[in-house]
Amino acid sequence: MSLEPANEMMAHAREKGYAIGYFESWDIASLEGVIDAAEQTRSPVILGFNGEFLSHPDRRLQVDLKTYGALGRAAAESAQVPCALMFNECPLDSWVKLATQVGFNLVMLADADASYADLTRRVADLVRISHSRDLAVEAELGMLPCGVAGHAKARESLTDPELAAAFVQETAVDLLAVSVGNVHLMLEGRYDLNLDHLAAIRRKVDVPLVLHGGSGIANGSLAQAISMGVTKVNYGTCLKQRCLAALRKALAAGNANPHHLLGYGGDTDLLTVTRQTVRDAVLERIKDLGCCGKA
Repeated sequence: MSLEPANEMMAHAREKGYAIGYFESWDIASLEGVIDAAEQTRSPVILGFNGEFLSHPDRRLQVDLKTYGALGRAAAESAQVPCALMFNECPLDSWVKLATQVGFNLVMLADADASYADLTRRVADLVRISHSRDLAVEAELGMLPCGVAGHAKARESLTDPELAAAFVQETAVDLLAVSVGNVHLMLEGRYDLNLDHLAAIRRKVDVPLVLHGGSGIANGSLAQAISMGVTKVNYGTCLKQRCLAALRKALAAGNANPHHLLGYGGDTDLLTVTRQTVRDAVLERIKDLGCCGKA
């Protein structure tokens, strides 16, 4: 299938009462694992990469965003289910604008340190550029707490419903990510959302709503949120946790043949381990979204 417009996928999900998962990848094996799970369950899916990580100034080796865009687009176009391709949560305008040119069809500028006025201006500018290219834009209002103790972004602020309505009106953003008790980097446990606050936002905002921090949201709370108009849920932490545990186990087995660990494609190949583990982790979460069989 070809890369599908994110807005069309969101509209169908909203009409039919389900949500679409954004399962974040970091290499080709994790990307293939996400697609494997989506194809197995006949689910639409959002593929993509983390813009903050790719653009971070402290990276030891810099990356070429064109390569990631080409990889993701090729994977989406070869998949047997509808896919969108997201450049997620990047604080640098130049990188997000570049993403609109190199294959991504859903982008997100996210700068927790920006003032409301500054973020509104920058997102509105990004929306104008993206809409001229038939691409969609996601933005976030409010601050999610962080599940890692001592993390620099541990502060929390729930999304203000009135401010969210004004922000959507001023920017014409396509999707709005909200803070309603969801948590970034939740390493243990799953918690309920503040559904009353979500309902207050829903009454003021008509665009599709997004929950980041899907790894830590309790099943029952998530189901209620989807029934209230959440149409996209982001997952990342749980995929990497599962993958790292499987890779450590594979390495501890002590296989001495380097080809059997990298590139051979057998059960001990670390790329195979990554792909299968990510697939299984996605399979566990995607069923909670109501999207299985909707492709």
